[in-house]
Amino acid sequence: MTLQPFVNYNFKDGWYLSSSPLVTADWNADNDNRWTLPVGGAFGRVFRIGKQPVNAQIGAYYNVIAPDDIGPQWQVRAQLQFLFPKK
Repeated sequence: MTLQPFVNYNFKDGWYLSSSPLVTADWNADNDNRWTLPVGGAFGRVFRIGKQPVNAQIGAYYNVIAPDDIGPQWQVRAQLQFLFPKK
């Protein structure tokens, strides 16, 4: 199972804060190795390169719950999106 709740707060000049952790559950694993629950956030900005709108974001999430044997403790996420709005 994968869940991705999200929250976003916008500032002036295209800046924003967000949190969108990827919560996962492996129903076939033992109870103590079933869940991954990250907590954290990101910041980003929507801007233009020439006429092209772009969304850039970087964030970090700490896994407060993770599988003991293979689960990472941190996630780092970087994103670059080229936006194509309808005119």
